[in-house]
Amino acid sequence: MALAAHSLALSISFRGAQCQHSKPKLPYSIPPISISKSKSNPPLIGLVSLPYRHHKPLRIFASVSVSNPEVRTGPEDLVASILSKVTQTDGGVLLTTEEHEEVAAMAEELQKYCVNEPVKCPLIFGEWNVVYCSIPTSPGGGYRSALGRLFFKTKEMIQAIEAPDTVLNKVSIRAFGFLDGEVSLKGTLKALDDKWIQVVFEPPELRIGPILEFRYGGESEVKLQITYIDDKIRLGKGSRGSLFVFQRRS
Repeated sequence: MALAAHSLALSISFRGAQCQHSKPKLPYSIPPISISKSKSNPPLIGLVSLPYRHHKPLRIFASVSVSNPEVRTGPEDLVASILSKVTQTDGGVLLTTEEHEEVAAMAEELQKYCVNEPVKCPLIFGEWNVVYCSIPTSPGGGYRSALGRLFFKTKEMIQAIEAPDTVLNKVSIRAFGFLDGEVSLKGTLKALDDKWIQVVFEPPELRIGPILEFRYGGESEVKLQITYIDDKIRLGKGSRGSLFVFQRRS
């Protein structure tokens, strides 16, 4: 007696690392389905031969649809994503407008995981590298402007916060391609509320080479909201909307 061939299309939806689905009840046993998977996540095809009396094997095709959105499940993933995006970008100078927007979006998401009253968190103290600013001229002032960068190459930007209320900003530079220098500002920190701080800085001090050192200008002040802090990074937003990313120095 002629028998019609049977085909069974299985659509499997994966969620996380495990999934559950009901198995069809067949009057015969089915050997395990072998599924091959490629990196580009094309539909996966499983092929199994089923002996059915004396006729040709029944072939079962399992088409697997795997969704692969960019999902960040927690603060550790967001921290890693932000650092990978801003590292080696000259404090954000080398990023495109689109990349700045991506950093801002991740920072906004990470803000949801900020501790309560971050100003009172002891993690605020220590030495931090200023690895990013959405407005690159904010840290370093004129030395970081488009014209300033032609003559002064930024080597590193550091902010040190010492208990109970001392802040020291330092920008290490190389002037004219061969003279090492440094611009430093010392300030006093004041908590305005549980998230905002104010720092009043003394006039900046400039040192170029081994003998040139002087102060110039007057006092200045900044206000900064701490939007996230942990043992690796600290995020801050200035009163004018500038986003800062600080990475703790090892």
